[in-house]
Amino acid sequence: MLFCCYNKGIVEAGCDEAGRGCLAGSVFAAAVILPPDYRHESLNDSKQLTERQRRALRDDIERDAVAWGVGIVTPEEIDRINILNASFLAMHRAIDRLAVMPQALIIDGNRFNPYYPPINPSAPRTDDTERSLIALPHTTIVKGDAKYMSIAAASILAKTYRDEYMDRLAEEYPQYDWLSNKGYPTRKHRQAIKDYGVTPYHRLSYRLLPEK
Repeated sequence: MLFCCYNKGIVEAGCDEAGRGCLAGSVFAAAVILPPDYRHESLNDSKQLTERQRRALRDDIERDAVAWGVGIVTPEEIDRINILNASFLAMHRAIDRLAVMPQALIIDGNRFNPYYPPINPSAPRTDDTERSLIALPHTTIVKGDAKYMSIAAASILAKTYRDEYMDRLAEEYPQYDWLSNKGYPTRKHRQAIKDYGVTPYHRLSYRLLPEK
């Protein structure tokens, strides 16, 4: 059973990302604020669920959440700032999209770049928004998507939105089998890179083909 929250009595957002290990496509992240003492018997780490279960749960999460947001960082940005920083930036962008500003963050994993909230929370938020000098408190939790409901919910949103994005890219480049591999380094994906070269969606800073 997942815990409802890490910080009791305050507004807490859970954050997770999807697509960090892929050779192609953007990295996605989500942030979710759930109601206090929220319970959902089917909510779990997205990797433990089927595609149909994730999609159904996404509808429930978006309906029930106090607030939710999804952030995206492109392959070009990944190549420029590296995937670790890109994952953190995607989470920051997801938090920026929350209709309610949380008082604390819980993050899946063991590292995170501090998030500085906007000085004017009611104004539209971008990477260039004027920010507070005081970061929101955050806690990193290894395997947090299997421990806390808001992180599990964020993992489901990030995964489902990214999968749909890769499905759209697969229509443009069917030879890379993105409908099945979602951009991850499968044998078929790497063989297609060898046969057809790279696309505008590949992460050129990655080792796309194994060394001989």
